[in-house]
Amino acid sequence: MLRRVEEGCIVSILNYHQKRTLVNVKLKWVKDSVLDSVVAGGRELKAGSTLVSIIASQSSSGLPIYHLTTKRGQLGLPHELKISTFLRRYPNIFEEFSCRDSAGTPVPWFKLTPETLEFHHEEVNVLRECSTDIVSRLRKLLMMTKERMLPLQTVDQLKWDLGLPHDCGSSLVIKHPELFNLVDLPDGRVGLKLLAWDHKLAVSHLEANSTRGNGTLMFPIGFTRGFGLKRKCMEWLEEWQKLPYTSPYVDASHLDPRTDVSEKRIVGVFNELLHLILQKKTERRNVSNLRKPFELPQKFTKVFERHPGIFYISMKGDTQTVVLREAYNRDQLIEKHPLVHIREKFANMMKQGFLDRSRGLYRDTNQGVEEESLTSSFVGETCGTRYNSGIVSDSDMLLEHEAK
Repeated sequence: MLRRVEEGCIVSILNYHQKRTLVNVKLKWVKDSVLDSVVAGGRELKAGSTLVSIIASQSSSGLPIYHLTTKRGQLGLPHELKISTFLRRYPNIFEEFSCRDSAGTPVPWFKLTPETLEFHHEEVNVLRECSTDIVSRLRKLLMMTKERMLPLQTVDQLKWDLGLPHDCGSSLVIKHPELFNLVDLPDGRVGLKLLAWDHKLAVSHLEANSTRGNGTLMFPIGFTRGFGLKRKCMEWLEEWQKLPYTSPYVDASHLDPRTDVSEKRIVGVFNELLHLILQKKTERRNVSNLRKPFELPQKFTKVFERHPGIFYISMKGDTQTVVLREAYNRDQLIEKHPLVHIREKFANMMKQGFLDRSRGLYRDTNQGVEEESLTSSFVGETCGTRYNSGIVSDSDMLLEHEAK
């Protein structure tokens, strides 16, 4: 019996399981239209919500298009789609006007409509109520890494999924100096480091919801209708499920990456990661930088294809999105975080605005863009770069965490 201790957690692995090599089983990908519908529109929702947060946190009077264009990397929109084109699709959310620059040329500006401001304040209240939960999700993510640290770039890729504010790096360190710190990495980047380990958080969703105590935890599995799993594959899967489960919060360096036990640990890591994510789905590219921090082997994302009963890979939207099957009852999340309810409300707002615009309800407004002078709003500057915000930022909602 091999015993491994990490941060107070003990994992037991039978020696003979370590000798079992990775079985070469290939399962076909079968389209799931229901889960595809879950993914549809996700990219637009993320971009729209992020732009609302950016405008709300930096200016009560709006922002020029050239400023919003610099935030493209946070939006995840196709490169060929202009930010201004995207904003104009939703006139019920983003109100366009123009302001002359120093050369007298009209520059498009965008501000939030009264309806969007009301929605944003509602979102602020929900974030405030969920602040402890959101911080805990980030702590658990960092606890899954080898060094309890991730580059800010990697955190940025997952901040929408985790419900973090768009400026989470700086705001979390300021509000929770006892939990987080920014560190310089050898490659010149900045990392977000967790300062305090919490044994109570070092329990995976699978462990917390299992009644088994022998270490052979099994993942919930479900296949797309018409999948047609062959007997050989069924037998392999049944045996694979009986293998020991390695918690994603313990050191797994003793596992041979060429074994099924190691693969089950990788599946467990992403099962837990998707449970931390609010909507239990994320773009495949968002996890591409997690190999070294999570101590994963090369081509670790192959587990998504090898276990289609646990994960579904959607090809919607010119990208690949990994969906946790067990989290959905057809197209509905079984457990909805309060922020998910808010996002669904915002998605309906976007859909209504897009439909109304296509029906011509906003045609007159868009044809004649109102020109305004923002001299009074910007203290003597017209179309300047000083943004005085009177709106609460989403980062202000993460109240000081009370360590228990």
